[in-house]
Amino acid sequence: MLEALKTLSDFFVENSLRTRRNLRGDIEHRSLAINEEFVYIFKQVKEELENISEDVQLMSNCCQDMTNHLKATKEQTQDLIVKTTKLQAESQRLELKAQIADAFIAEFQLSPEEMNVLRCTRDGTVTENFFKVLRRIKQIHNDVKILLRTSQQRSGLEIMEQMALLQETSYEQLYRWAQGECRALTQETCDVSPVLAQAMEALQDRPVLYKYTLDEFGTARRSTVVRGFIDALTRGGPGGTPRPIEMHSHDPLRYVGDMLAWLHQATASEKEHLEALLKHITTEGVEENMQEIVGHITEGVCRPLKVRIEQVIIAEPGAVLLYKISNLLKFYHHTISNIIGNSAAMLLTTIEEMHLLSKKIFFNSLSLHASKLLDKVELPPADLGPSHTLNQTLALLREVLSSHDSCVIPLDTRQTDFGQVLSCVLDPLLQMCTMSASNLGSADMATFMVNSLHMMKTMLALFEFTDKRLEMLQYQIEAHLDTLINEQASYILTRVGLSYIYNMVQQHKTEQGPLANVPSMDSMSLKAAMVQFDRYLSAPDGLLMPQINFLLSTAVKQQIIKQSTELICRAYTELYAAVMNPDNAYKDPETILYRSPHQVQSLLS
Repeated sequence: MLEALKTLSDFFVENSLRTRRNLRGDIEHRSLAINEEFVYIFKQVKEELENISEDVQLMSNCCQDMTNHLKATKEQTQDLIVKTTKLQAESQRLELKAQIADAFIAEFQLSPEEMNVLRCTRDGTVTENFFKVLRRIKQIHNDVKILLRTSQQRSGLEIMEQMALLQETSYEQLYRWAQGECRALTQETCDVSPVLAQAMEALQDRPVLYKYTLDEFGTARRSTVVRGFIDALTRGGPGGTPRPIEMHSHDPLRYVGDMLAWLHQATASEKEHLEALLKHITTEGVEENMQEIVGHITEGVCRPLKVRIEQVIIAEPGAVLLYKISNLLKFYHHTISNIIGNSAAMLLTTIEEMHLLSKKIFFNSLSLHASKLLDKVELPPADLGPSHTLNQTLALLREVLSSHDSCVIPLDTRQTDFGQVLSCVLDPLLQMCTMSASNLGSADMATFMVNSLHMMKTMLALFEFTDKRLEMLQYQIEAHLDTLINEQASYILTRVGLSYIYNMVQQHKTEQGPLANVPSMDSMSLKAAMVQFDRYLSAPDGLLMPQINFLLSTAVKQQIIKQSTELICRAYTELYAAVMNPDNAYKDPETILYRSPHQVQSLLS
């Protein structure tokens, strides 16, 4: 309603009687005008639609024509499409086959660049790329075995044969190159190139070629070592430093030591060269191969070394030098064996032979010296001290043991050698001392033997491995000390007049009657003896055998005095007991022996 009124207000602008009367007509006229306008507009739309319809009809006709044309064209090109499709499928199959063929060739054939590397190697140059190609050939040879389990057995066999031929050719080229490189290693300072070490790693797959190459290396280095050893003997080092070893031939120990030291250094150097050459080897037995080759390298110096050491040993420079040379040879045998192992290397055999020879001549020298000791036995000196021959022999033994004590050979070997040396020298020495003292009195003989044994013991105490010998010497010293103790006690008892009395006390038996009735055992005789015994008690050191003063050891001298004094006290105790015994019929025994045994012991202690 509001919309109608609003629309009416647009053209009903004047509210008058006339306008109200004509309102209906105006509305109808306006409605007619609107309808006419609507009809006019729709007429235009109709015309446009008719035009569009005509255009659509034309387009439909055109499309129909095109469809018919395409249908006709399709019918005409159907054969061409089929042929094209077949050709595309065939092209794809051929492309796939080409890819497979390329992959097969890349997997089982060498590239032109790799073949070129093998051809360049024939000119005598081996590079890192050669080993890459060799590993590639080996890989192809292993991978081609897969084809043998498929329908491509023929191709697999052909490729395997081809790779095997390339492998053998490559290994032959590599062997000849490595052989030439090894022959060129004749300088004293041998630098093994990394490429040569790689060549040895590759050749380990061909044991025969590997062995031949190692032999070539050993032969080249052997001549170098021999030449270097001769130069060291005769020419010395560069510029004369160090001096030639032959210049020290007047000093046997240094001469032999310098030769062995040079060989030890050379052996260690050759071992290092071999380790550099075989550092990439992974097969078992490489250590044995190294020991064998080092033994072969050092074999050339064995003859000149043996001749020179034999000359030194046969010249007999003296027992001490022979023993030092023997220990030196033993030390270097042990040291070099740590480098080249305990295999039957000629160098170790030569050193061991020289060691045994020097040891044999050393013991022959000691045996000769010992036999001379017994051939002409020297009489003991007037002071009953060690004889000149004993001192000389002990000085020789001390020097031998000192050199042995300072050597660095294994402990068990040193202990065995010690026992042999001591047996070879000490036993004849003890026999000589016994023969020398055989015509002496018991006290003189015991004194001489104690002094001689004391000298031996004092000298042996300075060295190890002598415990058994020291114990044996101590037993002998104690045996002779017992003699001296008894002699000293008898000497005192005789000097104080108690020797006869003590003997009678020991020999008396109860059934023989009272001891006082025995001749020279009466109270007066006992009192006279006690007077002299009192003098002894006042100055006990005044009654010493002359032989006691000849003893070299103060401790031994004091031991003899002490133990002989104990024997005196024991004898006095027995005498005191006999005198105080009423059965022996002594009157007033306290006036005869007025000192008790305890008092006598206190005075003598």
